[in-house]
Amino acid sequence: MKVTIKDIATICGVSAGTVDRALNNRTGISEKTKKKILEVAKEMNYQPDYTARSLVMGKTMTIGVILFDLYNRSFAQLLNAIEVKARELGYFVNITLSDKKPESEIDCINYLKGKVDGVILFSVNKGEQFESYLSKFDIPIITIFNYVSEKWEYIGIRERQAMKDAIDYIVGKGYQKFIYISPPLAYIGKSNIYTQEERLNGFYEGLEINGIQSKPLIIKNIEYIEELENITFSKNEKVAVVCSTDLYALKVMHYLKKQGVNIPEQVGVMGFDDIDILEYVTPRLTTVKYPIEEIGRRAIESIVNKIEHGDFVSTPLLDYEIIKGESI
Repeated sequence: MKVTIKDIATICGVSAGTVDRALNNRTGISEKTKKKILEVAKEMNYQPDYTARSLVMGKTMTIGVILFDLYNRSFAQLLNAIEVKARELGYFVNITLSDKKPESEIDCINYLKGKVDGVILFSVNKGEQFESYLSKFDIPIITIFNYVSEKWEYIGIRERQAMKDAIDYIVGKGYQKFIYISPPLAYIGKSNIYTQEERLNGFYEGLEINGIQSKPLIIKNIEYIEELENITFSKNEKVAVVCSTDLYALKVMHYLKKQGVNIPEQVGVMGFDDIDILEYVTPRLTTVKYPIEEIGRRAIESIVNKIEHGDFVSTPLLDYEIIKGESI
């Protein structure tokens, strides 16, 4: 039989309101009484009735999260950070995946309506029509990674500058020829790929600033390994393969190792994200450390503050770092 607040109140000889204050860490109760109530609640294995709590507070105590998928390890890290911080603040997380499809993202938003108090959105949609659609919802929305517009709260980093700094570092290591791999670029003009476009722009600007004359090869094909198979890498001229995510970089390194191509003596490889599994990869991938977990924590803190106090916590663009591994 489920233990209720009234059961605890009877055992402790206090009112149900006093028990509620103790369980929710509110004022108006002595430390001695609070300690006793919490001990009894623990002994009786009390579990809060979140449905009743939501009805009383007029909130679902749930935050919706819309991501592309969970194939990229960085998304799993992000989601874990979001869930831990949400739980710390008394909220649950309702996860939906858009599979990078604009229409699926709309379905996710429609599904979450009425089920959550706010939404953290990694969008594949953009434009006036989409913004008009979002404006119809009376819950706060925070966008992460892919910028939508200044109308919507945003948390991210200076993507373009981060990639420019990465190119500065690579050129400083003596590389003059470049290959850039980013399959999402095939969706330019079809969906919101803000982060990928910014990284590409930073790549070009980095080459220009450093006076690189050789025209880079830009690979947008999802079968990027097949395109690499058509390239003969010389032992006399080092080439840098710059990937817009670590996931692509790891596959490139695996391919090069199978072909007997030395990294970084013949080909250097650069990633972007600094996913947690890199500590197990040899040579250690040189990459841009993306503050993925901090973005998740900041997003939850900001949206909960908006829900409970009426204002987002303003978050400046977060810092990044070049991780100087052994692949460049």
